[in-house]
Amino acid sequence: MLHLSEFSVRFALLMGFLCGLTMSYKVEPLPDSYAGLGEGPHWDAERQSLYYVDIEAAGLLRYDYNQNKVYKAKVEGESLAGFVLPIEGKPQEFAVGCGRRVLIVNWDGIAPVAKVVRTLFEVQKEYESNRWNDAKTDPKGRFFGGTMRYIGDEFVHRHGELYKWTAGGQISVVKSDVGISNGLAWDEKAKKFYYIDTTDYEVKSYDFDFETGVATNPKVVFNLRKTSPKDHLLPDGLTIDSEGNLYVATFNGATIFKVDPNTGKVLLEIKFPTKQITSSAFGGPNLDILYVTTAAKFDQPSPAGTTYKVTGLNATGYAGTNLKI
Repeated sequence: MLHLSEFSVRFALLMGFLCGLTMSYKVEPLPDSYAGLGEGPHWDAERQSLYYVDIEAAGLLRYDYNQNKVYKAKVEGESLAGFVLPIEGKPQEFAVGCGRRVLIVNWDGIAPVAKVVRTLFEVQKEYESNRWNDAKTDPKGRFFGGTMRYIGDEFVHRHGELYKWTAGGQISVVKSDVGISNGLAWDEKAKKFYYIDTTDYEVKSYDFDFETGVATNPKVVFNLRKTSPKDHLLPDGLTIDSEGNLYVATFNGATIFKVDPNTGKVLLEIKFPTKQITSSAFGGPNLDILYVTTAAKFDQPSPAGTTYKVTGLNATGYAGTNLKI
């Protein structure tokens, strides 16, 4: 027979376990975080800041965790900013994708203007209708990023490419025949690279050699095709947690899917009050906050374009890696 005190302890443990099973996540907007086409969130652990871009405004944004404040700047003389990556060892320098060039810009994270220092490299000079889209650094500090057609139909004119660049080396093509080059993520434990071409409606995994940066053996691990073209969800940005689960943003689905890439199973659907979810990144002091960018394209109503934080996911991720140049 259980004593009352022992029963109380076991009951409390059971209720705690059940509450843990049913614990819900919380979605909250960051203050003054609007970006018309928000993209490319990158968590800088050293500065406890989230960097991201407003693509069609050539905007750079920095959310300061400690101040709970967003700072905004425009890249001087530019009309597009596809991504922003901090440079290793240069606290005020960033690589920014402007058109088909990767520029080094100087920004203190506060001033309303970011100054262009120089061009790091340029691609696809023959495709004036193309621009850089998503880009990240792999865990070794190498650049991986891709292009897309932004004038015309990206689903018909697959003129985009995925590129790799290593400090001291030349830019090289990882993949051609790309419609909209988008989400990228790496899993060092599983030796995998994950990649999204939005126009393929799927997430692919690659075997990845972290010493050489070579990706091989593509395989579809998550398919967002539905029964007809009208039902297609558009996969956009991508991040990964420390257990190897993927977080796939849907541009027209108001959702981020948490996916087990080994089974393709959806573990969780994270819902938002706006449709165009563009990307996400883990951040915060404990890397357990999921920061999420959105867009307000095609006259989407408010709160479209807001940047969010998601807490209560019981998951942690990785900070962004600085680009080595």
